[in-house]
Amino acid sequence: MRGRSLAAVALVAALGVSPVLPAQAAEPPTSAPAAAGPSAAALRLARQPLPANDGWAAAGTGTTGGSAADAAHVFVARNRAELVAALSGEAAPRIVFVDGRFSMGVDADNQPLSCADYADPAYDLDAFLQAYDPAVWGRAAKPTGPLEEARVRSAKRQGDQIKINVPSDTTIVGINGARIAHGSMILANVHNVIVRNIEFTDAADCFPAWDPTDGAAGNWNSLYDLVSLTGATNVWLDHNTFSDGNNHDADQPLRLGRPYQVHDGASDIIRGSDLVTVSYNNYYDHDKTMLIGSTDTPGVDVGKLRVTVHHNRFNNVIQRAPRVRFGQVDVYDNFYTATDESYGYSLGVGFESSIYAENNYFLRSADLGDGDLIKYWKGTRITATGTLVQVGSRAPYPVDLVAAYNAAYDPDFSPDAGWVPTLRTRVDPAVLVPVIVKAAAGARRLGI
Repeated sequence: MRGRSLAAVALVAALGVSPVLPAQAAEPPTSAPAAAGPSAAALRLARQPLPANDGWAAAGTGTTGGSAADAAHVFVARNRAELVAALSGEAAPRIVFVDGRFSMGVDADNQPLSCADYADPAYDLDAFLQAYDPAVWGRAAKPTGPLEEARVRSAKRQGDQIKINVPSDTTIVGINGARIAHGSMILANVHNVIVRNIEFTDAADCFPAWDPTDGAAGNWNSLYDLVSLTGATNVWLDHNTFSDGNNHDADQPLRLGRPYQVHDGASDIIRGSDLVTVSYNNYYDHDKTMLIGSTDTPGVDVGKLRVTVHHNRFNNVIQRAPRVRFGQVDVYDNFYTATDESYGYSLGVGFESSIYAENNYFLRSADLGDGDLIKYWKGTRITATGTLVQVGSRAPYPVDLVAAYNAAYDPDFSPDAGWVPTLRTRVDPAVLVPVIVKAAAGARRLGI
């Protein structure tokens, strides 16, 4: 990181501008400390609320999480059982430190569980594939019958094991290189939650659902997000890392003629969730990254899904960075790398969405066009200003993303989102975004 800092200084001198790295960012420790609980620095950080004006989560009463927790509601979790216990009990502000690395896919003796351990006795994948082969079952209806029911029971057994249900008024902070593997953190119908400094990896679904009606050829659909917001309000996701680990969807086999996809979202924000700030996170090696709004049907999402996405790194994710429906979503100062051959798009303009995208930086491969960085999903409104694009090792150049898309594709986007964000602490020049985001985004950047 010292090299990056020197590079930043040189770039600043050349440009005559002064970037400000986030005050809470610090050099990660050179070696992990012994498991002795939270340090004084970690305790201070856990008491921090979201700063004033830092995105949509600062609206209303703001987001304080469990910063007011008394000593009886400060917990340290070093394994699945301790994390579940720390997030249970009576309603009260609480702070939970995730200490070190552990898996949610373990039994009561902390021994790893496999997909076979979750499988219902009546479930058999080979029999499932034979029964619901489109040549046998057809494509007009979703699977029904005993094998599908056994799959659903199997999925429930896995879900009961790996889901992490977070209550309101909670701050969860990772310490000592925190990583949660094979888990799905659920923020359902809660408010005032902060999640910081944790690496989330590989929430693989052992029993994805087959839907022959999804698209022309059908699709496998998995169930678990690494972090899922459903009906959640005033949430701050900050300095986390999200990936599939070493279990990539691209390495899964074809089944029923379609990729057997076992991962869903990295951090989806759906079903009336509102007032969310997603900042300084690192997303990499993932497909369906961030879905904001899960349906085109007007309902609980109307007037909600207000989300700020800033200073995040999206490194060779395939799509949804983010894909938006309905919400007023502020997307600024993010660093996108779009060089993987499976890349789809970054910004998805969905039904009734209003995206304001400013000072984002895209590093793309030469076989993509500038218009390929955004995609039409039945939405029309997006303001995109201050964008820089770099192709390979060439110098970055300014791009009007909306004009580039409109020149290549139909229907045209309107270049006016219909609103202008006000909840921001600062906006960095796009040319500095790679330096700042590489140095600051992701877990293990907060010095604890």
